[in-house]
Amino acid sequence: MTETTNWKNGAYGSKFIASYSGGKDSTLALYQSMKVGEAVGLIIMMEEEGQRSRSHGMPPEIIRAQAEAIGLPIYSAAASWADYEAEFITLLKQANEQGADVLVTGDLDMPIDNCWHDKVTQIAGLKLAMPLWEMDHYEAVTEFIDLGFQSIVVTVNLSLGMREEDLGQLLTHDYIQQLIARGIDPCGEGGEFHTTVVDGPLFKQPIPVLKGAILRNGNYAFLPLELLSQSH
Repeated sequence: MTETTNWKNGAYGSKFIASYSGGKDSTLALYQSMKVGEAVGLIIMMEEEGQRSRSHGMPPEIIRAQAEAIGLPIYSAAASWADYEAEFITLLKQANEQGADVLVTGDLDMPIDNCWHDKVTQIAGLKLAMPLWEMDHYEAVTEFIDLGFQSIVVTVNLSLGMREEDLGQLLTHDYIQQLIARGIDPCGEGGEFHTTVVDGPLFKQPIPVLKGAILRNGNYAFLPLELLSQSH
């Protein structure tokens, strides 16, 4: 039976691996979990060619800079959607060998039934922790901003009320109020937007980024980010 009652508190007193997109929700979940448990690393899934992260389209250099600023090793695999699950489970098993017995994710609205993360953790012999699970969306993004995290909008879905001008925006209280006034979920949980975190209390140093030219693909527009300089 799924231990859903432990999903919110599953990282307490445990060693864990965190599924990490580099965006606001996974960063907040990691921050909360590192206060109560011990992280062994970050799982970051890449597209088939390994040139961009699967979830937020970030280049490897920025992902490495984030992990270095947080101070955690990366568990990574390049995968198509067809072999994504198998590769993810392999990474979970590797993390388990390094002492992790919990997977942390930043999901807010995961259904109890047929929860994919619950399925893969059970296969790999881990437990699941989702510290943001069922959290109010406005409260989640407000907590993230109040903690001092800096996050840039890097992907927008133009069919869901977002605009190209939203790309490059920093998540601030004022900007979140603008999104709400436009009828947009402040967390972007309907796929309205994705963010990349570049600074905050988890980071030893900020991630210096250069904003590229906006790209379009169907209903989506993207802001490519490039790492300005390495910290060493």
